[in-house]
Amino acid sequence: FGYPWKLNPGDGAFYGPKIDITIKDALQRSHQCATIQLDFQLPLRFELQYQTDDDTDDPTKKLKTPVIIHRAMVGSIERMLAILTESFGGKWPFWLSPRQAAIVPVVSALDEYAIEVQQKLWNAGFQVEADLDPGSMLNKKILVGQQEKANGTVNVRTRDGKQHGEFPLNDVIKRFGELASSRTNHAEDDFSPNSSATKSPSTHTTMSKDLSDAKEEKESLNEEMEQKLKI
Repeated sequence: FGYPWKLNPGDGAFYGPKIDITIKDALQRSHQCATIQLDFQLPLRFELQYQTDDDTDDPTKKLKTPVIIHRAMVGSIERMLAILTESFGGKWPFWLSPRQAAIVPVVSALDEYAIEVQQKLWNAGFQVEADLDPGSMLNKKILVGQQEKANGTVNVRTRDGKQHGEFPLNDVIKRFGELASSRTNHAEDDFSPNSSATKSPSTHTTMSKDLSDAKEEKESLNEEMEQKLKI
């Protein structure tokens, strides 16, 4: 795997040798997760046997005792989820997040366009939802405005407030696919495609945002809407 291996004297199991893979949490504590173990004891206890093709007339000599291989890809699921949650601080990488984006219209008149954007992203294989509840505080958002509906675009902004600009929805779908397949842990920093973009303040794509950031975004959005109404 490209990493050094070392013996762990005194940690052997009664049933046989094993290979343990340990990972460290945010506090640098080691936890055993994945493991491969050779078990010589259970086959004896369950009297397991298999027949070989040995050249002998005695059928009893053709019976051998197998060795059981125990394999656990991640070990305890609960332990792995706890380590991942602590390590990422709740900010799940785009490729791993169970909810990669939520489509939120700035006004109820844009509900239909929000559903259209959500459906296109869903059909492209991404875990997204259309949230039509104006009081909801989700941690990942794509906000759509009137200008984006007219242009068929969305405007991308990351959790740190950095605006990447306005992009056609198809370009966003393509970039989402690249981020998911590359499994980068810094999708927000690496989002911008190579193509040029035109900044627009009325709609935002926000990935892996904390709930506190969502509140600030809501307040900023209300200010923008007030400015538009004044105009």
